[in-house]
Parts: sequence; structure tokens; C-alpha cells
Amino acid sequence: MNDTVTHVREVMSPEVVTLQADDSLDLASDIMTLGRIRHMPVVSGGRLVGIVTQRDLFRAAISSALNFRPAAEREWLAKIRVDSVMSRTVYTARPDWSICQAVDIMLEKRIGCLPVVDGTRLVGLLSETDCLRLLAQMLARGESAPLSSAGHGP
Repeated sequence: MNDTVTHVREVMSPEVVTLQADDSLDLASDIMTLGRIRHMPVVSGGRLVGIVTQRDLFRAAISSALNFRPAAEREWLAKIRVDSVMSRTVYTARPDWSICQAVDIMLEKRIGCLPVVDGTRLVGLLSETDCLRLLAQMLARGESAPLSSAGHGP
């Protein structure tokens, strides 16, 4: 077994697409759809102030209930600001944390990503996909994955 601790900075995605708090949801929807992105940190004045997820967009886009045409749905989303639907409670990780620390929080809070901050500066995003990619690499090398200390099960 490899005894080296894997840190968040080694696994996180350093290029993070962000939204501004006053952006509209049609922009968020376009970026998330085109970039196949599920989580987008929201910044204001360079500070992390929230996060928007695909789930937030689905809740805001009532098109399925109202049978909007795509153009009408875009018009509807264009009227809604990101800060009106974003989650304001954002759990974050630090680049020097172990992956186990970050995964424990993701499991405990039942969230799919953690924005990574160094002080107040957003430096990356750690997602479930990043963690699964690490697990796959470890398994391919024949290493056993470090177990989470929280003891979370399915």
C-alpha cells in the first residue's frame, strides 16, 4: 500500500468556471450544458458567495411543468438571477487537506463537490468525478484506497 497522503491540490480541477452573482440563469444553463458542468461556484468581488448546481437549475426551470418551448424557457431563465437560486452555504476544502478529509465532508453533507479555497481565493474545485478518477488510478496500480475515517456506508 502506498503510504503517501494524497492532497486535494493533487486531485482538484484547477480551472474553475465561475458565475457572477448577478448573472442570469440562462447563461448558467448554457455554460453548464455546453461544458457538461454540474457545479459552478458563484463569485462576487472576487469572493466565493455561493454555488449553483444542475439541481438548482432544474428547480428554477419549470418548463417541464408548464411545457415551455426551448425559446420560452430561455426567456424565463433570463429573468432569474443566479443569486436568487444559488446555495449560499458553501462547504469548502483547502488545497493542503488530505483527500480523506474532503471526502468525509462530501459524504457527511451529501454534496457532489467542494470549491477549494486558499484564504479567500478560489483555486480549484474537487468533485466526485475527481475522487473517482483517483480511486480508479489507485486500483489500477494495485494500491488499496485509504478508508474514510467517518465510516459512511451506502
